[in-house]
Parts: sequence; C-alpha cells; structure tokens
Amino acid sequence: MAFAVDYVIVGAGFSGAVMAERLATRQNKRCLVIERRNHIGGNAYDRHDKHGVLLHQYGPHYFRTNSDEVISYLSQFTDWHPCEYKILSWANGKYWQFPINLNTFEQFIGRPSTSEEMEQTLAQWRVPIPQPQNSEEVIISQVGWELYELFFRNYTRKQWRREPRDLDPSVCGRIPIRTNRDDRYLSEKFQALPAAGYTRLFEKMLAHPNIHLLLNTDYRQALPHLKFEKLIYTGPVDDFYDHAYGPLPYRSLRFEPETHELEFFQPALQVNYPNDHDFTRIVELKHATRQRLPLTTVIREYPQEFLPGAEPYYPIPAPDTHALYRKYADRAAQERDVIFLGRLATYRYYNMDQVVALALHQYKKLFPD
Repeated sequence: MAFAVDYVIVGAGFSGAVMAERLATRQNKRCLVIERRNHIGGNAYDRHDKHGVLLHQYGPHYFRTNSDEVISYLSQFTDWHPCEYKILSWANGKYWQFPINLNTFEQFIGRPSTSEEMEQTLAQWRVPIPQPQNSEEVIISQVGWELYELFFRNYTRKQWRREPRDLDPSVCGRIPIRTNRDDRYLSEKFQALPAAGYTRLFEKMLAHPNIHLLLNTDYRQALPHLKFEKLIYTGPVDDFYDHAYGPLPYRSLRFEPETHELEFFQPALQVNYPNDHDFTRIVELKHATRQRLPLTTVIREYPQEFLPGAEPYYPIPAPDTHALYRKYADRAAQERDVIFLGRLATYRYYNMDQVVALALHQYKKLFPD
C-alpha cells in the first residue's frame, strides 16, 4: 500500500524547507521531504567540530538581504547575530583590503589619498567598454588591468577553471568596487547569521506534524512507494532527466579543516589567495560568530572538477552552459506535476535570500491570497 501525501519535496535545503513549511502551516498539506544526505539544511548546514568550533560544513554562508519579506519570514525561526563580513586578499606578500576600496587604493599607490583622487585615477585606468560582455570586461571597465590582474584573474581561473573572459559578467561583477572606506565584503542592508546556527533554523522550519522527513534516501527509490499530488524538485535538473542532453557542468569543492591552539589564526574572517597556492581562500568563522574559545578551526577551500560522486556546488555561468541548460528548461516547462526550484534545479547561482524569496514566490503562485 502506497504512503499518501500531498507533496513530495526532494531536497531539505532552503528551497525545499520553505515550501514544506508554507504548505504545511498555511495550507495544512502533508509534505514528505526526501534528502539524500544525512542531514537537513543543504549546503547551509552547520555543525560544531570536536573542539566546539561552529563550522559551515560546505563553505561559508554569509547571509545578507535587502528584502524585508525574507527577513520577516526567516525571523520566525531564528534570532540573528548581526555581523559585517570582512575579508582580505593575500597578494604580493601582504594583506590587501578587499573588495577594492579607498584603503586598497592607498595601499596600491603607497600613500594617503582621497575618494576624489581615486575616482580620477580609476577614470584613467579604466578600459572604455560601455556594455561589458564577460567577467574580464566588467572588471577592467571599472578598475583597469593592474588591479584586475592582482585580485581577479587568477582567483577566477582557479575557482572556475575558465578564463574570466569566458564567463558571464555576473561572476566577477557581483563583487563591489568602492571609492570610499567601506571595507565590507557585501553591501546589503541586513547582514547577520542565525544566532543558533543554520541547522537550528532548519529544524524549526521543519518542526511541523504535517512534515515528514526521510534522510539518507534516494528519491527515485522512494517514489514508487508514494502517492502524491505534486513533486517539488530542488536537485540538479540534468540528473532528473538522466542527463538526456549531456551532463551540465558544475564546479565542486574540497574543504580541509585545520585546528590551531590560537584564539585566531588569521586577521579576518576570510582571506583570499588569488595568486598563491591551490586553494582560493581560508575561512575562520570565529571572526563572525565571536565564539569565545582558546582555539580555532580554519578551513581551506580547494576548487575541484565535478566528477562522479562529487557535490555540484556551482553552476558555471557561461554562454555554452546556458545553451545546454535551455534544453532541460524547455523540457521541465512541459511538466504539469513537477515544480523545479532552487539553484541546482534552475542552474542558476543564487544567494540564500534569493532562494528563499523564489520559494516564497512559488508558494504564492500555487496559493494566491
């Protein structure tokens, strides 16, 4: 006898959790959330290591948003720990302020300066490109070749295994360039971490009697035993269709934690390594969580090829990948009882608040007020 629910939701990350919570609490729908990993939270999952240090298991997740709706929604399930994410870049044997701002410019020219001088100098350094078509053009049109080479080119090549000129403008264009002393990594008005961690946030979102959870489960094996109205799918869209048009390319990551008997290992939450080493960055989350511990754990992040068994972390934003995805998107658009939602299902690089907003929007499409 089949187990009957209203919705089967594949994936317990933000997309799946938001949909399950809204459907269960607002519409009294029975939801089964199926997750192939052994935990909820998707890539936002966090945990304490054996030393008690809170870590983001799948790389740093810096929550930020300008959406009052997203803040209000998530605040039902968590208090917040306000923080501003500060990072540095290690290049030419020293730490640089990053993203590029007036402090960075002063380091580069070797003396004090002003916003006016920086703006005038950048105007001379910029390459005039009215409509940048790729990530190389978007940066050189803002700061010229030298700063591009110092901070962007090699980091992007390590991260994506492609030249910046072969990637969409959004890849490098999402990093701000400032001519004042604002040294924050991000610009959104709301910047904070869940006070008790992301995992606790997800636990509260999914703590409803209408929500059932299956961990360590392949949804394909479960579906024949289920009776349901709709499927909400948040996994890789090419995997859903058994790679019918060929596999979509992703970038994967390897994380190497390292514990030190120091209060802090490095001078900032994140240090980028654009030109040295095989890793792209070292993250020390204690700078943001402000845990009071006599030791610290840092994580080095190594970009990896996406091979069988690897995690698909980043869809690759480039013209050829968009063309391949379009074949899957056209097929997905014909599905009547399947909803494709989230970063992997739509092959887009979204921030967490964007994922939450899209899930809320999808819920409202299903059940307009």
